[in-house]
Amino acid sequence: MEKIIKKIAVMTSGGDAPGMNAAIRSVIRAASYYKIESLGIYRGYQGLIEGDIVKMDARSVHHIIHKGGTILKTARSDDFRTKEGRKKAYDNLIEHEIDGLVIIGGDGSFTGGMIFNEEYNFPIIGIPGTIDNDIYGTDFTIGYDTALNTVVEVIDKIRDTASSHNRLFFIEVMGRDSGFIALNAGIGAGAEEILIPEEDLAIERLLVSLENSRRSGKTSSIVVVAEGDKTGENVFELAAYVEKHLPQYDVKVSILGHMQRGGSPSCFDRVMASRMGVKAVELLIDGKTNLMVGIRNNKMDTTELERAIKEHHNINSEILRISDIMSV
Repeated sequence: MEKIIKKIAVMTSGGDAPGMNAAIRSVIRAASYYKIESLGIYRGYQGLIEGDIVKMDARSVHHIIHKGGTILKTARSDDFRTKEGRKKAYDNLIEHEIDGLVIIGGDGSFTGGMIFNEEYNFPIIGIPGTIDNDIYGTDFTIGYDTALNTVVEVIDKIRDTASSHNRLFFIEVMGRDSGFIALNAGIGAGAEEILIPEEDLAIERLLVSLENSRRSGKTSSIVVVAEGDKTGENVFELAAYVEKHLPQYDVKVSILGHMQRGGSPSCFDRVMASRMGVKAVELLIDGKTNLMVGIRNNKMDTTELERAIKEHHNINSEILRISDIMSV
């Protein structure tokens, strides 16, 4: 006999992403709609271990859909990596009479949730919240669209000064293991070259491309580099190498850093987060567990947490092809 869900808790974990608040709001209000009590867990798994849990209702989440970051805060937790830490977390869930847990985060957060479920058979549903868009089982993750728009806006501004001074800018964006932001923002901002971990452009090919651009009449260029790209040891070394071999260029480096995580979420992220939050609550009500909510072909879908963690969301080969064509 399936356990009746009477009380649900929600938390955010790992790196913050614009739209997490919209997802929190959706979970709390969906629970209220279905006459289920809801609680918020502050600071992710660490807060769960320390019992930093508060009661929430539909009014607790008013005026947050437009805010970046997460009102529940987020934190890394070494304690949760231990059996003792997870036991404390479980005890706090039982003490608060929580029947199901919604985790908003990335693959690291889902790994913790999956292990916890295996140990205690506690109902868990994941919502993918990360700007990297690197989670298998969903076309888009919460925060990705907003991060793209932020990056494109900044590159547009940098291009103004690049054009004014005939400069070559290397712009590093987030993406330690994936190039989704670099590739799509690069195309959207009209970058001359895009360097991502999934594709080895090779530094000599980059030099040839930039030299061809210069000879064709381009007086300034933008190269978007994902932080995980291995064309050089780092973007500064890469820029120095290019400047040495193409002295005609005045080479500059801009690292966008954590500004990509911030800002008010886009409408797309707000709507998607709202859909995912409702779906997560309905899955728990239906007795489902160990699943991640996703969106595929604009329809809500689910993926087993294990698959979401272990499989890879691959770069679209068509987008790569478009990138090559646009760099002419």
